[in-house]
Amino acid sequence: MKKNIKLKTKDSSVIDIDYVSKLANIPLTDKEKALFEKQLTDVLAYIAKLNEINTDKVEPIAQVTNLQNITRDDRTAPSLSQEDALKNAPKTHNGFFEVDAIFEEQ
Repeated sequence: MKKNIKLKTKDSSVIDIDYVSKLANIPLTDKEKALFEKQLTDVLAYIAKLNEINTDKVEPIAQVTNLQNITRDDRTAPSLSQEDALKNAPKTHNGFFEVDAIFEEQ
């Protein structure tokens, strides 16, 4: 029998380990689910503890290197033709890559 493990966070929201592992495409054994349940609970508890810190007087920062304008100009350049891009694809459909669905309709 498959155990559906759900974790409650401090704000009472629930994390479904089976759902998260499915989204990550990582099959887990019951033993791994139990291990990750404890680890995820510990991580969420630590994050909740960090959220208690008063940061009112701390200036927000987006980066710490003080580098500015390090992106390149957006210029067009030659690329693969559609035929070359699809040449080694295992499956194609009407000139596009064809992949298996990873989400089920609910």
